[in-house]
Amino acid sequence: MAIRYDSPFKGRGAGSNPDNRFEQYSRERVDDGWDSLAQTEQVPGTTLEVDSSRRVISYNQSPDVPFDRSINPYRGCEHGCVYCFARPTHAWLGLSPGLDFETRLYHKPDAPEQLRRELGRRGYTPAPIALGINTDAYQPVERRLGLTRRILKVLAECRHPLTIVTKSALIERDLDLLAPLAADNLCRVAVSLTTLDSRLSRRLEPRAAAPHRRLQTIARLSAAGVPVSVLVAPLIPVLTDAELEALLEAAHEAGACDAGYVLLRLPHEVRDLFSDWLQMHEPLKAEHVLNRIRDCRGGRDYDAAFGSRMRGTGIFADLLAQRFGKAYRRLDFPGAPSLDCSRFRPPREETPQLGLFD
Repeated sequence: MAIRYDSPFKGRGAGSNPDNRFEQYSRERVDDGWDSLAQTEQVPGTTLEVDSSRRVISYNQSPDVPFDRSINPYRGCEHGCVYCFARPTHAWLGLSPGLDFETRLYHKPDAPEQLRRELGRRGYTPAPIALGINTDAYQPVERRLGLTRRILKVLAECRHPLTIVTKSALIERDLDLLAPLAADNLCRVAVSLTTLDSRLSRRLEPRAAAPHRRLQTIARLSAAGVPVSVLVAPLIPVLTDAELEALLEAAHEAGACDAGYVLLRLPHEVRDLFSDWLQMHEPLKAEHVLNRIRDCRGGRDYDAAFGSRMRGTGIFADLLAQRFGKAYRRLDFPGAPSLDCSRFRPPREETPQLGLFD
């Protein structure tokens, strides 16, 4: 049973901290008559722990994503987006996909060294690596740790192609690395944009960059020669879908060369977390939003089937696809360039001996 709170915490997206689906026992807040509930409602701080994973590149065979490998420097994400599809992964750590996901973070301090070893293995075949897919590689803690930048340096050294999806303006810090990579067709960036309404964005994704700031990031990446797309994600029926055309127009004007969208996904615990958020922030629209989502998911809150989980099915989902396609063609996005895998060179071994062909 979820531990739900009566009001949202400032700067946090989730309004509850549900037990994960693997736990044997559940918890429930009980008023004992001594103001015990009020005493526990304190703004949770952020903690950082070490992720001791022995591999840094994760592989997948999903037909729904345009990459087969990715790197996630962080587990959990302080952006606090209540809709985040990655929240249920915190259950594997024995933690809650709710507030724990955005306050109890894990990082891989030796990720660059692990990456060098994995790229240097005999028989490794290069293909674009997606950086920061499960959780944002440029979330606030990156400003202090610089882990993503260290990973970028390894990829740049090896001339390895990569893609990045982010909603953080912090990516501009690394333009000195990204621009040269882009000049050799080794890098593409997608900026996630959910809404142009800053008040709604502050509640949906409290610690992510403001919408106007993300548009500035698109403009600055584009001006530096980095191919940048806009990813309207998630597209939330009733709440943000009316902005679809305006979002595409704003991104195109800022310099985006391509665009895509993903319909809101509510796997596992995200369903209840998002429902709680609706009751806290948009109670009059809550049932309308959920009913529209079910219209796109075969009457269910979520359908994980390959081929439809990203866009949905049914009349309303088809209407969204038609609207997107019409706006995309009208704006005449040129499209993102293909990445070049032929430039890859394995990392140099750390040895005092000189290379034969240096």
